[in-house]
Amino acid sequence: MKILAIIPARGGSKGVPGKNIKELGGKPLLAYTVDSVKESRLIDKFILSSEDEEIIKIARDLGVEVPFVRPESLAQDQSGSIGVVQHAVDYFEKKGEFFDAVILLQVTSPFREKVFIDQAIKKFIKSDADALVSVLPVPHEYNPHWVFEENEKGDLKIATGESEIIKRRQDLPNAYFRDGSIYLTKTEFIKKGSFFGEKLSFIESNPETYVNIDTLTDWEKAEKMLSDM
Repeated sequence: MKILAIIPARGGSKGVPGKNIKELGGKPLLAYTVDSVKESRLIDKFILSSEDEEIIKIARDLGVEVPFVRPESLAQDQSGSIGVVQHAVDYFEKKGEFFDAVILLQVTSPFREKVFIDQAIKKFIKSDADALVSVLPVPHEYNPHWVFEENEKGDLKIATGESEIIKRRQDLPNAYFRDGSIYLTKTEFIKKGSFFGEKLSFIESNPETYVNIDTLTDWEKAEKMLSDM
């Protein structure tokens, strides 16, 4: 299976200004994801997608291929990641280079374990899924079978639609939330505008090394985690 890795890194972050190249532990945040991709043995090509000249320069200094400048229309606050990936796939296919799947690796999840990417790819291939995402377990108190939502009368109903609540924690099914560290999808579904396809597999991240940096509080958490590693 031929796999393209894409690191999306636009400028203009508001939660943590300049976060993609802001130094964390003495190196740009971007470098952590670059290092994790370089450790992979199963990725055929990896690139950075950005519209920002400074980010592009630093990425190239880190040894990352930057084959194009991302269109400004795909670098706005409301721009979705699927459009960014579709643009990259289209760019390469116009040059006669085709990939079976794309793995999207966000800079905001810097502390992937050394073999995590290849473990994800191996599970993706073995499962013959359309897509795979990284996840973390939902704490039992937030399990969807214990979550309520308001109905049209202003009363509460169980979010899953069941008439009776599951009484014992031990009887709750496992539930997960996608953590944003890995999105791995067959190219045919990327072209259809989906990261998830019809058959979705998953891999669990390590909660002890996981952080998703979106705010200054997240950044401070990452600094503390790094100092404890």
